[in-house]
Amino acid sequence: MKIQTNLFVNPHLKLTLAMFGVFQRRVVSGSSSASVKIIGKSWRRTCPVASTTATCFTSEGEVLLHPRIIGNVRSICHVAQPGGPVNLRPLREVMTSLQPSVSMQMQTRMFSSSGDLVDAVVPFMGESISDGTLATFLKKPGDRVEIDEPIAQVETDKVTIDVASPEAGIIQEFVAKEGDTVEPGTKVAIISKSAEGASPPPPPSKKEEAVSQPPKVEEKPAPKVETAPIIAKPKPSASPPPPSRTSPSEPQLPPKERERRVPMTRLRKRVATRLKDSQNTFALLTTFNEVDMTNLMKLRSEYKDAFLEKHGVKLGLMSGFVKAAVSGLQNQPIINAVIDGDDIIYRDYIDISIAVGTPKGLVVPVIRNAEKMNFAEIEKEINSLAKKATSGTISIDEMAGGSFTISNGGVYGSLLSTPIINPPQSAILGMHSIVSKPMVVGGNIVARPMMYIALTYDHRLIDGREAVFFLRRIKDVVEDPRRLLLDI
Repeated sequence: MKIQTNLFVNPHLKLTLAMFGVFQRRVVSGSSSASVKIIGKSWRRTCPVASTTATCFTSEGEVLLHPRIIGNVRSICHVAQPGGPVNLRPLREVMTSLQPSVSMQMQTRMFSSSGDLVDAVVPFMGESISDGTLATFLKKPGDRVEIDEPIAQVETDKVTIDVASPEAGIIQEFVAKEGDTVEPGTKVAIISKSAEGASPPPPPSKKEEAVSQPPKVEEKPAPKVETAPIIAKPKPSASPPPPSRTSPSEPQLPPKERERRVPMTRLRKRVATRLKDSQNTFALLTTFNEVDMTNLMKLRSEYKDAFLEKHGVKLGLMSGFVKAAVSGLQNQPIINAVIDGDDIIYRDYIDISIAVGTPKGLVVPVIRNAEKMNFAEIEKEINSLAKKATSGTISIDEMAGGSFTISNGGVYGSLLSTPIINPPQSAILGMHSIVSKPMVVGGNIVARPMMYIALTYDHRLIDGREAVFFLRRIKDVVEDPRRLLLDI
């Protein structure tokens, strides 16, 4: 007697069943033979490559492997007990009679006979992100896509995530719509692995068009009927209505047609919420100082070519300020600390966040362990994170954490500002544009490139003394970078 089953076993899976003895099957990876042992009886069958089903006999055993299944046992319709009558019970009933030590993972998902359609779903978006908004589709139904090619973008509170195609094929249809709230695992599109699944219908031939079109019927003109002309009576002239008079107290508002209402993106809403929470939570206070950029700019101009030739990256001003901030945080550890309830957490590491403005909003990628990095490593990390942030490919892990933030508003021409703390940090340094100003140097008035720097800090934790000392340390290091070499 022969029973057809659809037993699919992973070639790497070792399956042990306790059912009237030991039923053990071993398959060596890369081999085409399978061995089955039942109470001392050995059956062997060479697996054909195109096998799609498994066949079991009571007298002579045969197991055929599916060449494309990757996973555990998917489903088994019926099983046959060796040396006894055929058992037509479903596998779920048989599994209840097995020993408790036997473990088998089963899935009841059924696959289509053709296996042509696959689903593109929203990927895992991060530990702290549960959902997102389907922002835009990068492809259209009927477009050809390759494997792992992005077909849509999901916007979250922190980053924008791509939805990639699991297989190469043709986009048959989109299941979700732009603006929908989606979660990880939500189906977005259906991909047809064969081009025929979504090919447009061929245009009809001329004969079919002639047959499909109904014959035209000539319309005869209706006979004219003469009627007497109707003479309209003149209406009495009415005076135009008086113009409406508005009271002087009513404001003249612009018409609604000249306004546009656009919903906020999730990233913008998240930034707005965090900034407002920062203002509501912290006792914000800002202190300022002025830095002479002459020596740092001279150092940059003298060694920029040699620096680029050796390290492959340009020498900028941000690396100098990062090194100065590291020195200041080491001298004033309270700036690197944070309040947690009734406790103060002192961080023995320095992770500096760099505020980067993107078309979609403000993001703050983090430079990890900045105290262990040199100028070249800092410049490379800043360039890499800035490119990812601008292109929208930055990950959540690259923005998580951070113990101190540097915001450079000078790249946009800002002369002076009061930055807002990025929670859960306790301070933020604001850089501004470089302006040539007359300064008194050695009793003489000379023009020097000057920059205002600002430190906004949480006054609940940091006193003005520590804040001023920290900002003074940054001023000293930037004005004389040799202090970093001598550690003074």
